[in-house]
Formats: sequence, C-alpha cells, structure tokens
Amino acid sequence: MTSPAAATLLLARHGQTVWHAENRYAGVSDVALTDTGRAQAEALGRWAAAHPVDAIWTSPLSRAVATADPACRALGLTPHREDDLRECDFGVVEGRTLAEFEAENPKAAEAFRADPVAHPLPGAEDPLAAAARGTAALCRIAAAHSGERVLVVAHNTLLRLVLCSLLHIPPADYRRVLPRLRNAAVSEVRVTEHGAALLSLNLPCE
Repeated sequence: MTSPAAATLLLARHGQTVWHAENRYAGVSDVALTDTGRAQAEALGRWAAAHPVDAIWTSPLSRAVATADPACRALGLTPHREDDLRECDFGVVEGRTLAEFEAENPKAAEAFRADPVAHPLPGAEDPLAAAARGTAALCRIAAAHSGERVLVVAHNTLLRLVLCSLLHIPPADYRRVLPRLRNAAVSEVRVTEHGAALLSLNLPCE
C-alpha cells in the first residue's frame, strides 16, 4: 500500500501587535495588530500569491486571523480555524514584560530562564501540554492535506514548542535553540507519517 505523501506546512507567526512592540507577553489575550503588523500581514499575502498554498489554517485569536486574511484574499481561500493552535497562556505575565516580573520575583524569573519547562511562569499553561496540543493539531492538518502545501498562522511560543517536539529537540531548550520566530516570516516543515523535517526557518516575506 502506498504511504501518504508528505504535507508541506508553512508556519508563520502573526504580525506585530501593540504588546509585542513593547515586548509584553500576549498569550491568550486577544491583542490587535499594529500598523506594522498589518503591513507584515500584507507582505505575507503577497508571498502567498507568489508561492500558492492549497489551504490556510489559523489560530482562533484575532491577530492570527487578521495576519492570514491578505493571503486568503489573494488566493481565494476560506481559512480553517483550529483552537489548539492558540498561543500559550502566560499566567501572571500576560500583558507584562519579563523584566517587570523579574523585578518582583527574581528567583522565579531566573528559574524560568534556566528551564522554562520545569519552571514555567506562575499560573501559566504547562509548556509540555501546549506542545502536545499544538503538535497534535499540526499532525491532523498534515494528515488532512497529504501532498499539499498549507499555510499555518499561529504564535511564537506555541510554534517554537511544536518545532522542538517535531524535531526531537528537548523542549526545555526552546528559548535557547529558537530565540524567536519573526513576525509573518515563514518556516517550512515537511511532515509525513514517519516524522518531520525542517526545510527553512524564519524566511522573510518582504
């Protein structure tokens, strides 16, 4: 029996938001794009027009949906929403910077920097649980689009955790190995039933 063909997932972090411009954590909070973020979304749309995809999936959060919208319009596609692609809940640092948290709880901030999986931020979602739900979501998408190219618009921390899971990188190293995914840049991953391969990381669309 022939094995299913590989799916190519083009992972993109949403465009810049007001909180990201200030380096504030935006997890489950629904934060709007800045003018820069909207320009980044338009650039992603132009990239998608030049490198067509067969389907577009997004996180349910508005910043991801808005980032995907120009690509959907360019290709005439209706986006699919996947709740498990939402960003991690960052607990007590939602809407705050790590420096602000460190000023009031330096030991917890130091432990988080040393191992963000063993010592997640207080009140935050378990990073391993986030990695599991995000990885399962991408595997479902890949299985549904065998042999196709799929644009997936989601979030910085979730996608970094998922990339570590798919590529067998220790999840505790996600902040060190993958310092950040650039807004609206594309990372290409080929997914088969046997595993995943990273083909490119943080390719700019402009």
